Amino acid sequence: MVTSLGYAAETAGDGEEALQKLGAGAFDALITDLMMPRMDGFGLLRTLLDRGDLTPAVVLTGFGSIREALRIVHDLHAFWFLEKPAEMVVLAPLLERAIRHKGLIVEADRLQRQLSRDGFLQDLVGKSDVMKRVFSVIQQVAPTSASVLITGESGTGKERAAAAIHKLSPRSAGPFVAVNCAAIPESLTESELFGHEKGAFTGAVGRQAGCFEQAHHGTLFLDEISEMPVAIQAKLLRVLEDSRVRRLGGSQEISVDVRVLAASNRPIEEAVEKKALRPDLYYRLNVITLPMPPLRHHMEDLPLIAENLIHSLNERNDCRVVGLDPAALAVLMDHTWPGNVRELRNVLERAVILAGDGPIMPKHLPRTFAVSGIFYTGPARTSAQRGLTFGPGMSLREVEEAYIRFTLDQNGNNRARAAASLGIGVRTLYNRLSDAAHADRPLGEPGGNAVPRAAGG
Repeated sequence: MVTSLGYAAETAGDGEEALQKLGAGAFDALITDLMMPRMDGFGLLRTLLDRGDLTPAVVLTGFGSIREALRIVHDLHAFWFLEKPAEMVVLAPLLERAIRHKGLIVEADRLQRQLSRDGFLQDLVGKSDVMKRVFSVIQQVAPTSASVLITGESGTGKERAAAAIHKLSPRSAGPFVAVNCAAIPESLTESELFGHEKGAFTGAVGRQAGCFEQAHHGTLFLDEISEMPVAIQAKLLRVLEDSRVRRLGGSQEISVDVRVLAASNRPIEEAVEKKALRPDLYYRLNVITLPMPPLRHHMEDLPLIAENLIHSLNERNDCRVVGLDPAALAVLMDHTWPGNVRELRNVLERAVILAGDGPIMPKHLPRTFAVSGIFYTGPARTSAQRGLTFGPGMSLREVEEAYIRFTLDQNGNNRARAAASLGIGVRTLYNRLSDAAHADRPLGEPGGNAVPRAAGG
């Protein structure tokens, strides 16, 4: 029966023979009866469970033993059961799902071993406890069809998390479509999401498929969901419930098979309270919540993240940087990273281009790079140093600018308090920094704002 479906099959006369064959080779699925000589189906599955064998089992049961079959599914982790005689039309899709389930289990096991060894999950990096929790949630939700709401500050890697969920899901062969709801003009949001017909509005010169159609059999990631116009949110909710879309200007509904993941960088409950996000849409999307931690909450991962970024930036910019000098790493470890991993990537890209080859040194980082009140200005430093470091050759303007920025940082960037501490007026403080910002700077040097800002954000 199984061979007629195109599968290679091995047969066994009882549970003991089945155990021998399962131990001698790898199998994608097991079909077993409950009643067999020597070792029955109960004993077979119990032994496999004790061994940690991951082969999914489909149990065949006669009339009257369905309760026992259900107990096996629950207690002995069988995949599912079928009443005898098993019909091909029922067995075929069940066996296909069982084999796919085995593949997902094997992949999850491989990833778990890789994570414990290397600290990588798709494009996400980290060995800290907080990142291990993120990886664990992703691995649990990826094989399901549940909606996931990803939260976190800008730059924490929400789209990368969504892409990881897609790549580890049964939909991985399908498209991954990412949409930033905040970047779409309000007048075009409906067309972007649901598509439009020719002539639906001025400028609609042809039919266009929307994001839902583009993501058919795949995953649609809606970033900044709370920035979507409320009127469109109602239409989105209906699509999520019915799995059908109607193009703008169209008369026919189109069935779509799409898993939706959403994200927001603002407190989602606050968005609901302020009526920026419909409560019913929030509850529909928030089946699983995945919080992405800010970089400052897992700084122990920074060296590994930086190493991974430098490798990819070398390829992108045709450079041969070999890593971070310890003094440069100390500077990075002392920074608070308000822009999170995105900011780190921008800072490292600048450093990789300036370094070219060899290690990244402190001199390749922004000269006014703020690090917990320490501003790098030229000479090497260690993380144990505190206060201001002034290097030889600095102009009086640079010394003044560094000290003003240091004072601002010590006063929580409150200009009034900083100016009072310096004994000058707020306007004078602003003018001094403005003058410094317009002074000539080396390639890639930041400047321009009264309050220091690192690259990115």
